[in-house]
Amino acid sequence: MIKKIIVIACFFFSLMSNAQSGSASPYSFFGIGESRFKGNLENRSMGGLNIEQDSLHINILNPASFASIRFTTFTIGGNYTSTSLKTDSKKENAQRTTLDYLAVALPLGKIGVGFGLLPYTSVGYNIQSTSSDPNGANNVMKGTGGLNKAFFSLGYTIIPNLVIGADMQYNFGRINNSNLEYITGVAIGTQEVNKADLNGFTANFGAMYKYKIYKKTNLYSSFTYTPQSKLSSSNKRTISTVNYNSNFDVGVIDAVDEREIRTDLTIPEKISFGFGAGQTKKWMIGTQMVFQNVGKLASDYNTSSNTTYGKYSSYSLGGYYVPNYNVFSKYYQKVVYRAGLKFTKTGTIVNSEEINDKGITLGFGLPISGSLSNMNVGLEYGQRGTTAKGLVQENYFTFAVSFSLNDKWFGHRKID
Repeated sequence: MIKKIIVIACFFFSLMSNAQSGSASPYSFFGIGESRFKGNLENRSMGGLNIEQDSLHINILNPASFASIRFTTFTIGGNYTSTSLKTDSKKENAQRTTLDYLAVALPLGKIGVGFGLLPYTSVGYNIQSTSSDPNGANNVMKGTGGLNKAFFSLGYTIIPNLVIGADMQYNFGRINNSNLEYITGVAIGTQEVNKADLNGFTANFGAMYKYKIYKKTNLYSSFTYTPQSKLSSSNKRTISTVNYNSNFDVGVIDAVDEREIRTDLTIPEKISFGFGAGQTKKWMIGTQMVFQNVGKLASDYNTSSNTTYGKYSSYSLGGYYVPNYNVFSKYYQKVVYRAGLKFTKTGTIVNSEEINDKGITLGFGLPISGSLSNMNVGLEYGQRGTTAKGLVQENYFTFAVSFSLNDKWFGHRKID
């Protein structure tokens, strides 16, 4: 049954990853868009914590974790996000529903393999800028698209409590940007359209270690390293004379200029490490830190004189608690209760203000009766940006759902 689910989900996910708009943030204009994937829902519900060697849940962030999987595991997740965007004088609301990831893990003794597909970044904004001068130029800027990631991971058990791993990732996608410039009362304007086709490979290496420190209490640690990589960007720019209506739908009158440019973007190296303590299938608490150098992700179409880029860093604190994993009569005691805090410095600096992201998370792991599979529900409330210096502050609420389905594919049948 799980095989049929995987085939159907892969087909559906491939269609949705191209069709959906995963962002409603004006900050998705910068670089290659807003970062979409922040871990599986189980990890995100703990603020991004991913330090435990789990035999039932996939951890896409650390390839070493695939060595700990004991059953063929399929996971898929999605979310609904409502965002309130405000400046000093205006306020708007936006909603979006998106798929977050799809992955499969296969245990092969000391080796575990995994593969999957996920939207990595998203661009999605619609901004209207009006001049105070009646004869001045106004602008309507729109952006769509993003970067997807297909990956193949391999984990290996060196000793029972130490696992290492690596994965290869192929990044691909298209980003569309347009800027309509017009004067109020004049039915003809000028529009610049940019289309960037992106592709490239990245690698990721990881390790996880577990050590018993007291009776049933373990010490957990996790480490990942992503080296610097290149992302090829094939850009096509078209400047046209257009007419437009009240909804700013445009019709091209004449293409004034067309140009194609190929550039190489740089995804900077990244390192993460975390540690914590806990008892397997009972409780865990820990912290995670991620650091990333400054890259070269701005292209010709999204450079801005008031924008600079700094180093990225992220800090998480979280954990989980299970009242009684082995109880049969009281379902709520088998539920996994997760919670966490997060703080992220995105590295984007606009008008000398660094854009930070902070939030609180809550989650529930709901066992599916008669199996080792489970459904996960997560809630997240956060804030990104600021209203200082004419910028936009985003207050967002996310409701997310994922499924982790487990089955045994490789085993010898015993006949009495």
